[in-house]
Amino acid sequence: MEQQIEVLRGEALEAIGAVSDQPSLDAARVRFLGKSGAITTLSEGMRHVAKEDRPRFGKLLNDLRQAVTSALEAQEIRLLEKADAAAAASLDLTLPGTFPGAGTLHPLTQLMDRAVKCFRRMGFAIADGPDIETEWHCFDALNTPPDHPARNEQDTFYLPDGRLLRSHTSTVQIRVMETTPPPVRIIAPGAAYRRDEVDATHLAQFTQMEGLYVAENVSLADLKGTLEFFFRELFGPDTDLQFRPHFFPFTEPSYEIDIRTEALGNQWMELAGCGMVDPAVFEAVCERRGDRVFDPESVSGFAFGFGLDRLAMNLAKISDIRMLVENDLRFLRQF
Repeated sequence: MEQQIEVLRGEALEAIGAVSDQPSLDAARVRFLGKSGAITTLSEGMRHVAKEDRPRFGKLLNDLRQAVTSALEAQEIRLLEKADAAAAASLDLTLPGTFPGAGTLHPLTQLMDRAVKCFRRMGFAIADGPDIETEWHCFDALNTPPDHPARNEQDTFYLPDGRLLRSHTSTVQIRVMETTPPPVRIIAPGAAYRRDEVDATHLAQFTQMEGLYVAENVSLADLKGTLEFFFRELFGPDTDLQFRPHFFPFTEPSYEIDIRTEALGNQWMELAGCGMVDPAVFEAVCERRGDRVFDPESVSGFAFGFGLDRLAMNLAKISDIRMLVENDLRFLRQF
């Protein structure tokens, strides 16, 4: 048997050294190491070897298996190096290279970055919250009555367990007040969801930015000054703003903001809603917290919100809001 092992070693190493391609190498591996290979067949003959000789022959067989395995691995490396060299030989290093196209941020991301930087200069911190919310955070805490149209299934995406996709990022304001005592000064950019018909000016999912400032003696003048500074930073110092009285359940008094600038054709355009936080919102937060740190007799605040998609449309003169989500490179390369 010892002679058989030596003969098989020489045969295997010679056959492996002679292969010139990967299929031949795979065939050699099966021939010598496969389940029906030569080494396996030889190992089955160990049952006929005397008991006292089995350790010596077993060691010889293991050495043979290791030698063949090492030879196969070394030959595979040589074949790969040969293939790489052949591929490199066909390269013409004098040909000019292909310049990779430089990407850029999505126009919505660019606008969000500008808005965040502007509000951070005024001392606002960024806050975040879940997209899937409870009715309490989305409506009840924001003084929205049960019969309000926004709570209808025709306007809001409800889940089978009673939760919903948030219809605004005002929910983040409530969550921040639940865990953080005043003063609070935050902005909450993020996705919002409504059952709107998708057309040139509406999406079922859009990007919203809301803000909240609560402290002692916060006034309407603070609200107006904050938003006038922001929109003039965004659209230019010559931008005109007007605050029109409006109604929102969670603010009182409430306003819609219109702006007029040459960039928008010098016509008034509605861009945002805002107002002083309704005392009922503070009372709901106090009840949930179990203390009176947001007592409306002690603190006051303002809130605002606007859609970043609409702002991006106005700034970039985009005629169809759907262009922002279609991922058409012909459109995105303009930014």
